[in-house]
Amino acid sequence: MSQDVLTPARISAIHKEAGRRRTFAVISHPDAGKSTLTEALALHAKVIGTAGASSGKANRKETVSDWMQMEKDRGISISSAALQFSYRDTVINLLDTPGHADFSEDTYRVLAAVDCAVMLVDAAKGLETQTMKLFEVCKQRNLPIITVINKWDRPGLDALALMDEITERTGLQPMPLTWAVGISGDFRGVWDLRNDRFARFQRNNAGAQIAITEYFTPEEAAEDQGSNWSDAVDEAGLVVESNLEFDVEAFHAGQATPILFSSAALNFGVKELLDALVDFAPPAAPRPDIDGNPRPVESPFSGFVFKVQAGMNKAHRDHVAFIRVCSGVFERGMVVTQTRTGKSFATKYAQQVFGREREVIDEAYPGDVVGLVNASSLRVGDSLFLDEAVEYPAIPLFAPEHFQVARSKDPSKFKQFRRGIEQLEHEGVIQLLRSDLRGDQAPVLAAVGPMQFEVVEDRMAHDFSAPMRLERLPYSLARITTADAMPALANVPGAEVLLRSDGEYLALFNDVWALRRIEKNHPDLTLVPIGTHNPAK
Repeated sequence: MSQDVLTPARISAIHKEAGRRRTFAVISHPDAGKSTLTEALALHAKVIGTAGASSGKANRKETVSDWMQMEKDRGISISSAALQFSYRDTVINLLDTPGHADFSEDTYRVLAAVDCAVMLVDAAKGLETQTMKLFEVCKQRNLPIITVINKWDRPGLDALALMDEITERTGLQPMPLTWAVGISGDFRGVWDLRNDRFARFQRNNAGAQIAITEYFTPEEAAEDQGSNWSDAVDEAGLVVESNLEFDVEAFHAGQATPILFSSAALNFGVKELLDALVDFAPPAAPRPDIDGNPRPVESPFSGFVFKVQAGMNKAHRDHVAFIRVCSGVFERGMVVTQTRTGKSFATKYAQQVFGREREVIDEAYPGDVVGLVNASSLRVGDSLFLDEAVEYPAIPLFAPEHFQVARSKDPSKFKQFRRGIEQLEHEGVIQLLRSDLRGDQAPVLAAVGPMQFEVVEDRMAHDFSAPMRLERLPYSLARITTADAMPALANVPGAEVLLRSDGEYLALFNDVWALRRIEKNHPDLTLVPIGTHNPAK
């Protein structure tokens, strides 16, 4: 498809393809079943043959979305995976996010690239800490949220109590699309409110294959399920009466959340979620640029980098930049311009990524995610365009709370050490801070959570053959400052000023008391909380 002429047929084709896209992420607390749900969705879309055994991720041979060795060893998701598959003539782009709290920065970046989120809630635990943190990020981004109550096959909370908690803690009105038949721990199936029918589930091959589903009319369900059916109808009716009937506009406006019940491990209720995404989730729409002006989807190609990942192909030590397509048609081989530097480059190696598996992609449309291989100059937040220049809003950095000095264990491998540290900073695994006093041999690594340092150590040893040692620093607070703060805080106990790799000065403090003391003694210093400040260009 030629990029030169915007013919009516071309505009129509772009609108049609953008309208077929559903790009979303799953947010949850660790262990709520997010990677299991990812596999179950892929299984229902028939892109994998079997899902992992229901005994848990740690015991699986392989999990499609978890491929790093640390992920397999610990049974957690660290790096985000982008999975694309088709379902009902709709293209589903599922961006899997790290569940562990230490990797919330990576999750924030992913949420910048999606149009919708699925909030996965453990039926036994309700809305947990990390779920609420990620919900707040979605709220800030005005992302519509679908809520899935997972693990209904295990003993858990009362369904109505969960609805009350969702209403009170998120402010969203629950709108049931499906309602569980049978109490938690005795999952018979769901009442499909849209089609007014009972979907009865039966596990198939311990949950490794799609659950056997039979459909019944309400009359047949009442006869088959007795009080379990009547209880489900009564409970769902109460929620609908006290909140509102299903309203797509309220969902898209972030005022209400569709509710579905599932057991991802048994593949119960997963098809209903896919159908809800196809029928109700927003398609790819015009994205606002940095000035707030929406860029029409039919405009020439544009997109932005939301993630950089290296080491996905051990044989080639590759470097993949994940790009969300915002407008136009991406075509492999096209020459695009990087807004930050003004430099152009050819997109020769473009791929679709399914976990660790890849295939070459020739074209992509708004809403799609493209992996550009060996685009080493690209950074998280970079905007790309063809013909018409555009810059999309920067992806904010989280405030780091943990700081460690890194040193190479083998001085003869300093080149590998420096290259590895810079690469991991480039990917956004850690933030990199320096000062003339400490020198290049002892950079300071800053992270949101301590496990990020474990990832750095593991990657440095295995990917860059540059084992390192880390020394913890006492700081726990960081503020954006200016170069003027360096001499002012040079000899102040409990404080230090370092230069971040993006050109920002960060003042680090031992604790809030040290910060308050500095604010009192140096009232003229700039000390701005991270996240309330526009990053340096």
